[in-house]
Amino acid sequence: MLVSKKIYYDFDLSKTISKNRLLGLWRMMKGHHWLYVGATVTLAIATISRTGIYLVLRRFIDDVILAGNYGSDLTIIILSFIGLALLQGIFTFFSGWMASKTAESTTRRLRNYLFDHLQRLPYAYHAESQTGDLIARATSDVDAINRFYGEQAIGIGRILLMFIVNFVALLQLNTRLALISVIAIPVIIAVSIFFFSKVSKAYEEYQEQEATLSSRLQENLTGIRVVKAFARQDYESYKFDQENWQKFRLGKKLLSIHSLFWPVSDIICGAQMLTAFFTGAIMAVNGEITVGTYLAFVSLVIWIIWPMRNLGRLIVQTSTGMVSYSRVAHLLEQDREPLLEGEYKPEGNVEGEITFNDVSFEYEENNPVLKDIIFTCDPGDVIALLGSTGSGKTTLVNLLPRFHDPNKGEITLDGVDITKYPRQYLRSQIGIVEQEPFLFSRSIKENITYGVHREVSEEEIIQAAKFAAIHDVIKEFPKGYDTLVGERGVTLSGGQKQRVAIARALLKNPRILILDDSTSSVDPETEAQIRNALEFLMTDRTTFIIAHRIQSVMNADLILVFDKGEIVQKGTHQELMKSSGMYREIFDIQTRIEVELEKEIASANV
Repeated sequence: MLVSKKIYYDFDLSKTISKNRLLGLWRMMKGHHWLYVGATVTLAIATISRTGIYLVLRRFIDDVILAGNYGSDLTIIILSFIGLALLQGIFTFFSGWMASKTAESTTRRLRNYLFDHLQRLPYAYHAESQTGDLIARATSDVDAINRFYGEQAIGIGRILLMFIVNFVALLQLNTRLALISVIAIPVIIAVSIFFFSKVSKAYEEYQEQEATLSSRLQENLTGIRVVKAFARQDYESYKFDQENWQKFRLGKKLLSIHSLFWPVSDIICGAQMLTAFFTGAIMAVNGEITVGTYLAFVSLVIWIIWPMRNLGRLIVQTSTGMVSYSRVAHLLEQDREPLLEGEYKPEGNVEGEITFNDVSFEYEENNPVLKDIIFTCDPGDVIALLGSTGSGKTTLVNLLPRFHDPNKGEITLDGVDITKYPRQYLRSQIGIVEQEPFLFSRSIKENITYGVHREVSEEEIIQAAKFAAIHDVIKEFPKGYDTLVGERGVTLSGGQKQRVAIARALLKNPRILILDDSTSSVDPETEAQIRNALEFLMTDRTTFIIAHRIQSVMNADLILVFDKGEIVQKGTHQELMKSSGMYREIFDIQTRIEVELEKEIASANV
């Protein structure tokens, strides 16, 4: 059975947001800070162990090989080599394990939070946002943050520790050589910071284009039937290629910046190492340092210069994590819809009396979609909304579950302003059957029980399906109610999907029902089945029907005729037919079309 579950989080991730992106990333790790500190400490121990190996190497060359002393010192040196190598290996493993665990745990929590956050954002936000962009922020951007924690930040820490430990060791060997060995370090860091700013901007542009490309792909796959029906494959491929070319261009720009960094850093690092090696060799030849000191010096210089070169690479790569953090933070900054806020909540269900009192609404300022809407309906009434596309019908019904709130006027439910009801309670009282119902890629049973916040018995599911005239169809499937529905319900016909949606609404048992024109695109037999199911569904419920054909609304208690956001006529079918106006004109046109169609069919059968 479908059981509603709520996910609880140990803290609100939106509180981690900071203009300082490093601070924000640190806050986002809350609960894993000590584990990450542990990764840094074990990394320090591993680094010290590696440096110790080179210092032991110096003693091995000077005190054993050159001195010809193969006694107890050799045993101690061999054991030191083995011990330090084991320490380095063990603590390197634990450092990587703790850093990876921190990264995976933090980003797993972030993904879950983002998914929950996206579902709780207002309907208006989703209407204005590109799906592909939201998917990119919740997937690829989170992966970039994962790499920041697991590879880049700990990598920078490792390199800084190596520099400090090895530089101190170099100072112990020879102060002059130590200072000569780090002359180029400030230059490497300056070059890295320069490339960091360039990569940050290029990566942000690349991510935005990737989101655009994802949106194009998602839109195309969602509307694949339309694409095929109008044979627009070539056109869609051309449009996709344009976006893909733009991504290729930005990707090439990003890679060009990366590829330019490598030769620049290699030249600087190579020159630094050549200078250090040459100076050390001269000092060794002149007897200023021993051979063992020179070999230890060479090893330590290698583990200072090349890690610092990689530090530059990591600084440049962290720009991707920083940009992704900013993109995710922008999403976290969006205010959630307050589902539970409201000062009025009845003990039981609502009655269903609804009043629109001088209601106006606009998506954009000074561009009203609804103007001065006034009407009242009693509990159980059927209200039909008729009008041309874009006249405001859908916007009006979207105000009922508070997907939007009016800019002017008020809507009351049972005499109480609907803004005083908690959104969650209000929506629990409303059922919606869309013209093209959405079915999830789950079983038929799960789709029918979706939205019912209680345990549902098998008998209730079957009863709802029978009333929706879909039970017999379901039983014909090999797995019955456990049959998996394809993406967006593609394994079912249009009429079957409609009836599954009706069964879903029946099981929810709402007091208020919103029906889009559910029979406008099906055959006459299926239309009859859907109409019978709808009539049962509408019994004793306040029902709003968005209609395009007058035959669908002739029995409504109140018909509202819309034109350019205004109600131009209202009344019953009989009342509206008595006066001239848009309703009468639509009726005459549709009647004439049906008569002509019947004549053509009759002549074709002769």
